[in-house]
Amino acid sequence: MDLKQQAVLVTGASRGLGRALMEGFARKGARVVGVAREAKALMAAVTPLRAEGLAVHALAYDVGDKQAIYPLVGAATALVGPVDVLVNNASILGPTPLPLLLDTACEDVSQVLEVNLLGPFRLSKAVAGSMVLRGRGLVLNITSDAAVSAYPRWGAYGVSKAALEHLTRIWAAELEGSGVRLLAVDPGDMDTRMHRDALPDVDPATLARPEAVAARILALVEAKDAVSGQRFEAAKWEAA
Repeated sequence: MDLKQQAVLVTGASRGLGRALMEGFARKGARVVGVAREAKALMAAVTPLRAEGLAVHALAYDVGDKQAIYPLVGAATALVGPVDVLVNNASILGPTPLPLLLDTACEDVSQVLEVNLLGPFRLSKAVAGSMVLRGRGLVLNITSDAAVSAYPRWGAYGVSKAALEHLTRIWAAELEGSGVRLLAVDPGDMDTRMHRDALPDVDPATLARPEAVAARILALVEAKDAVSGQRFEAAKWEAA
């Protein structure tokens, strides 16, 4: 996929992998909208990129808020045109330290699902129709090894990511032949605030840098043989 002049929407773009992906897409020549809840942090990520002349915009929205989805997509479309690539990266862990499922409040599970599952569903639904009409588009869902391995204390997060992966496969099956692809990518363990919140005792030197992972994901996006509905591990892709 040639990313030049593609309209890209990246959620969770104020830090970590989302920030690295926002920058990576922009440096490939895409017109990018970064979305995050915290406006100040998002502007801090976007401002230096805009100073370089890159086509990057910031929108402060909470993807876990159902009422925010269509205003978000409308604002993004006004800035860069109909979305060609949607990156559902925004995620939350729920309470930390991570509790056992028996100790997890129903409200906390609900909040995790709103952000990690229903947010991507609603955003995909909001942009997929336009993609189908144009006969092209990509929805990239950022998942986790917690979706396929049962880690104690990762219950709410793991359930949300497992559901997100199956949602990816169902979307892919329903949109087969439309020109719209859905991919799930596991970025692996990274040196991010989320990882530190979950596992504060892990040595950051043993973790991948978000920028390196973003480069691998961009290589996957640009590849022509990434079949819709597949699950990929970023560590198995070489950065371009």
